[in-house]
Amino acid sequence: MNILVCDDDKEIVEAIEIYLQQEGYHVLKAYDGEQALDMLKKNEVHLLIIDVMMPKLDGIRATLKIREESSIPIIILSAKSEDSDKILGLNIGADDYVTKPFNPLELVARVKSHLNRYERLTKNGEPQNGTEGREKDVIKIDGIEIHTRSWKVFRDGEEIRFPNREFELLKFLAMNPNIVFSKEELFEKIWGYDYVGDSVTVTVHINRIREKIEEDSKNPKIIETVWGAGYRLNR
Repeated sequence: MNILVCDDDKEIVEAIEIYLQQEGYHVLKAYDGEQALDMLKKNEVHLLIIDVMMPKLDGIRATLKIREESSIPIIILSAKSEDSDKILGLNIGADDYVTKPFNPLELVARVKSHLNRYERLTKNGEPQNGTEGREKDVIKIDGIEIHTRSWKVFRDGEEIRFPNREFELLKFLAMNPNIVFSKEELFEKIWGYDYVGDSVTVTVHINRIREKIEEDSKNPKIIETVWGAGYRLNR
């Protein structure tokens, strides 16, 4: 699989390249947002790792442009560790947000998790394990239709675009209705690696889902917050 790494710090790019190559990935390199967009046009890329602060075109604006046409997993790298920065990165369409300095092995684990799910999505929606073969094809909730095999969501007959992680999260909750899941449980189930004390990622994805499926996202009725416990999808 091809992974594009974009950072204006060449030493960081080379370090990430070494770890990813050890796992058998082919690494493409870019050093600003414009180069990243050009590489995406000319190559088949399965995942993007992109820094925020870069010359010419920063990672935030590059991600916005990429999301207009592509749903590939995007992991944002940033020296900014405030929750507001992470929320911005996730809200503009990134799948994950890793703060510098980072543990290369943790980054590789996140890459593997995102690629596994992306590969399942791109294989024509066909189930890739025994349990998914028993899934209900369409789950209906208050005018919302979740097509579990084709990875599509419709509201009142109109398709709503869902990036990979949002769909995974909605699908998981819909297949396990009326059960409260903590943020820790959801993070481990959907992102596929151990929870590291970061609740922002789950919260942002839940809020983005609510904006798409709830009549009033500020007073959600489908995905309910159970204070002190987690989230529950009512069905």
